[in-house]
Amino acid sequence: MRILFLTGPEFEDSELLCPRYRFEEEGFHVDIAAPDWGEVKGKVGYVVSANLAIDEAEPEAFDALYIPGGKAAEKLALRESILNFVKEFAKLDRPIAAICHGPLVLAAAGILKGRKATCYDRVSDKLEEAGALYENTPVVVDGKIVTSREPSDIPLFMKEVIRVFKAG
Repeated sequence: MRILFLTGPEFEDSELLCPRYRFEEEGFHVDIAAPDWGEVKGKVGYVVSANLAIDEAEPEAFDALYIPGGKAAEKLALRESILNFVKEFAKLDRPIAAICHGPLVLAAAGILKGRKATCYDRVSDKLEEAGALYENTPVVVDGKIVTSREPSDIPLFMKEVIRVFKAG
């Protein structure tokens, strides 16, 4: 399984690193896409290497999509090319997961309208404005979309994400 992480500078370190390693433990291949190729630094200073520029990524090349939180997600939600990618990926009916501020990207792309979702509580109003049915719970699964609130929810979140991603 090939998973694309969509991120950028100031990602929430634990929300990118912990899932990345869990996916790799499962034998999944992880690609990281950022606005530009190369090193990307998280909020607390961890550095990852983006092997793709987001504008070069093709939705059909990936089996699943993952969006960590942090300020990166807020910025990605403002980029039309990112939103178009997410819309195209959603049309493929493949699994998508997002945590913390990550669901803001899904909301901005219009794919949460009428769907159950959760996110970091301070941005829940933005999900509701986009038509999502917000639930303040650690993990929400609505079909092939899995959302979560914050780093402390990662163990429960990843259990559901891996289950949904494996089911395809």
